[in-house]
Amino acid sequence: MERITLENTVFEGLNNVYVLGAGSDAPTLIDTGVATVETRAQLDEGLADAGVAIADIEQILLTHWHGDHAGLAGELQDESGATVRAHAADAPLIGGEESAWDAMDDRQRTLLDEWGLPAEPREELLGFLDGSLQGTPPTVEPFEDGARFDTPEGPLEALHLPGHAAGLAGFAFDGTDGRELFSGDALLPHYTPNVGGADVRVERPLAQYLDTLSSIVDAGFARAWPGHRDPIDDPAGRAREIIVHHRERTSNVLDVLREHGPASAWTVSAHLFGDLSAIHILHGPGEAYAHLEHLSAHDVTEPTDDGYRLLDSEPDLDELFPAVAE
Repeated sequence: MERITLENTVFEGLNNVYVLGAGSDAPTLIDTGVATVETRAQLDEGLADAGVAIADIEQILLTHWHGDHAGLAGELQDESGATVRAHAADAPLIGGEESAWDAMDDRQRTLLDEWGLPAEPREELLGFLDGSLQGTPPTVEPFEDGARFDTPEGPLEALHLPGHAAGLAGFAFDGTDGRELFSGDALLPHYTPNVGGADVRVERPLAQYLDTLSSIVDAGFARAWPGHRDPIDDPAGRAREIIVHHRERTSNVLDVLREHGPASAWTVSAHLFGDLSAIHILHGPGEAYAHLEHLSAHDVTEPTDDGYRLLDSEPDLDELFPAVAE
């Protein structure tokens, strides 16, 4: 397996494209990188160094719909005839279905209103989002959790890992030291993947992501190969760290509400993250929203016309998070 590292100044940095079967006559790619001229040139160079001719690529497995993972899939498919596969929840977006993108846009604008975004940052965000990094839409074959795919280096099993995106999928395989996972953005080594803003279609985003992290802990993977940066040698430990991080963030949200509530998601975000720009104008209040909704689902807060109001100022956070931290 070859890992090609691509520069990315827009999102979490240093995207990974994985090549299975480099040197074979039917290699598989996992993810593709963002649709910019610079990234495409880096990918072409990395594939050439790995001995992969674009015309030989047989299939492209996408972890999720975000442009830094799926952006170049259409170009590569046009040049190779490769089959592009993605989880059924994300396939319509990756395939450029107008109705799916319209629904995303409607949902996003509704939430921006609910979150209380002021006019100026809203205008900046919408201008950023208009500069699409999705690239040429490919023809996508959807799959579901548990699907299996043959590659030159052995079979992969698709695992649905929602939270960061509705259709985020990992790909598990038998490695030399045990079961391993291509984790996409479900598990990253240095960042905590955004929930709430990264995919506004996800209902109860924090709860879904906590379930995903618990499943990674339970699986006991020997190693994870993330969508950004370096391999993770203790996936269960990293998943536990992220769960603890979200527990601490929920505590911080409660502190904001105790001092400044009732408060909107935008107000909570400002206290947590300060000034935001570009995509973070979506991710900041989105993450605040994910935590506020998690608290509301447990009757700790409730949304009102004035923002989220505390119902229980001293909740037992152990009841709101999985008991997996060591």
